[in-house]
Amino acid sequence: MKPIAPGTVIFHRHRGYGVLTAVNLLTGWVAARFGDETRTLDLDLSHDELQHADGELILFRRMPPERMPHARLMAMVRALHQAGYQRLYLYSWPKPSGLHWRWQLFTGPRHWMQRPWREGWYGSGAEYNFNPVMGWGDAPGASSTELIHALAQFDPVGLAHALGRDEDHSLWFATVCDALLPNYAYSLAMDQPNLPLPPHLPIITVRQRLPEYAGIPLPWPPGWQGIWSPDALSGKHQPRSIVRHDIIPSSIRLPFDF
Repeated sequence: MKPIAPGTVIFHRHRGYGVLTAVNLLTGWVAARFGDETRTLDLDLSHDELQHADGELILFRRMPPERMPHARLMAMVRALHQAGYQRLYLYSWPKPSGLHWRWQLFTGPRHWMQRPWREGWYGSGAEYNFNPVMGWGDAPGASSTELIHALAQFDPVGLAHALGRDEDHSLWFATVCDALLPNYAYSLAMDQPNLPLPPHLPIITVRQRLPEYAGIPLPWPPGWQGIWSPDALSGKHQPRSIVRHDIIPSSIRLPFDF
């Protein structure tokens, strides 16, 4: 079946040709505008028998769709690790509302708290629900190979920074992928300031109506606990202070209180 997104031309047996203005892949409801009507019409993909402009039926999957792209990203990153791009890292964390999880890919040194931001290399499950793409020219439902090719065309310079070896992290990542994919993903969540660091890696589901993860406990990434101070590990989540000498001019003196 062809993917659908806002802007897709559709055909309705009673109203004729129209254009989708919103798509919610979690519920199966879409909004469409027909002809010169000023108001949009809400339609259910399961019952309203919508078609593409060429007559192909638009069918809503009964299996719950992904509410976040983290599992697809994990599969893509594992494939890149196997191809020698081991300095590629996936950071994921919950939004303050707790309803969705954010994600970010970054390359180069493994600095979890000082991640370089590149356009198109980050996103949120809240955006993914209505526009199920990563943001680098990929198509909805693209496979891992298609995602890699789209990313390489979108930002070849950024992807080149990932070329290199990080055997500890790639081994950990492969173990996590084997245990979680395709229905689960990990979260580097430090969202409970009054609780200590959990002993094992937090696991999230990427689809609704899935049971909670009941597999083997998974460890945190290599070096993760080393970036947190003893107070943070006991419940006060403040990362260790790191002075970036590479970005501070030598003529500037920083006041330190001992």
